[in-house]
Amino acid sequence: MSDLDKKKRNQILGVLFIGVLMGALDIAIVGPALPAIRRSFAVDDRAIAWVFTSYVLFNLIGTMLMAKLSDAFGRRAIYVLDVLIFAAGSLVVALSPAFWVVLAGRAVQGLGAGGIFPVASAVIGDTFPPEKRGSALGLIGAVFGLAFLIGPIVGGVILRFFGWHWLFLINLPIAAIVIAAAWRLLPAAGRAERLPFDWGGMASLGVLLAALTYGLNQLDTANIGASLASVAVWPFLAAAVAFFFLFWKIEQGARDPVLRLSLFRSRQVRLTAGLAWGAGLGEAAIVFVPALLVAAFGVTESQASFMLLPPVLAMAVGSPLAGRLLDRAGSRVVVIGGTTLVTAGMALAGFFPTVLAVYYTAAVLIGLGLSALLGAPLRYILLNETSAAERGVAQGALTLFTSIGQMMGAAFVGAV
Repeated sequence: MSDLDKKKRNQILGVLFIGVLMGALDIAIVGPALPAIRRSFAVDDRAIAWVFTSYVLFNLIGTMLMAKLSDAFGRRAIYVLDVLIFAAGSLVVALSPAFWVVLAGRAVQGLGAGGIFPVASAVIGDTFPPEKRGSALGLIGAVFGLAFLIGPIVGGVILRFFGWHWLFLINLPIAAIVIAAAWRLLPAAGRAERLPFDWGGMASLGVLLAALTYGLNQLDTANIGASLASVAVWPFLAAAVAFFFLFWKIEQGARDPVLRLSLFRSRQVRLTAGLAWGAGLGEAAIVFVPALLVAAFGVTESQASFMLLPPVLAMAVGSPLAGRLLDRAGSRVVVIGGTTLVTAGMALAGFFPTVLAVYYTAAVLIGLGLSALLGAPLRYILLNETSAAERGVAQGALTLFTSIGQMMGAAFVGAV
């Protein structure tokens, strides 16, 4: 590659990094804003939870929709569309006259944000040579650890001096910069052949995800048995199962399916999907760590939150390191190393939960391990296992499996 090519690749990586960081920061800074939003609209705790739930649901739907559209219409157009939709949702939330408008804006935000990360990963597959993809994916993967390190600080400062509306308004100038740069730099070519869009598959997948998300969110983890028998839970989980089989049937007959089932004939793809789901389960367990710290060490809730910094920092540092190791040693070494670190860390935390030094050691091991599973390696494998025409969908499916693992993990760990 010439110096000019290398320079352009770095510019593309910068655009992708800022776009993904914008979406990741939105997740990290909304938490501190929830009390202010609740007071502003005089809603209860159960209602305010939908600020997250509506975002998560439409984020899942947007992931596969936007990933599929990027394969058909080109990365540039859909990446720009994703950022534009996200910015529009941010504006709706900031200017909301009523709480239901906040939820609508969060849904629009989620729809746009859902496509940003998988489309960015597909762009890396399109523009970077195989020996450089690991490092590029590792840098993009580090965004999430970085966002959760600086997000609460940024959110606290904006809340203190400007008010919660500015947590969303600040997305607008950032989005404008990303859109302008992306339109100039990202590859525009889409698929030459135009096939009818698989609306049946997309609709059935959307209902499946909506039913699963709502059912899992309605679970009472303190009484899981009674909760599963509740009419607020089991009909939705049953509907999710029914629509899974309907989705599978539709995809078998679709000319251009949302998710090509032949992808899963590859043992590597099946293994990668399983690892992504398992990594999501492991990540969900971190949500409950503050409760463990309060019980084990007698610290306050705010102190427990600060004690989460080691695994988050380890994820931020570990992701680019894992990416560089991918380019040198390949995916097998990195994935086996990551799963070993997560297993060792969780075993230490489980067997010695009241020893402070052991907690910090376990936290760093888990953070480093998750950085190898949630970041570059699994995406690297899929880039090598899929054709250019299916890169977006494959990356979207990986995000989807991770997200489902996170939701199921939160319900399962809470029940335990």
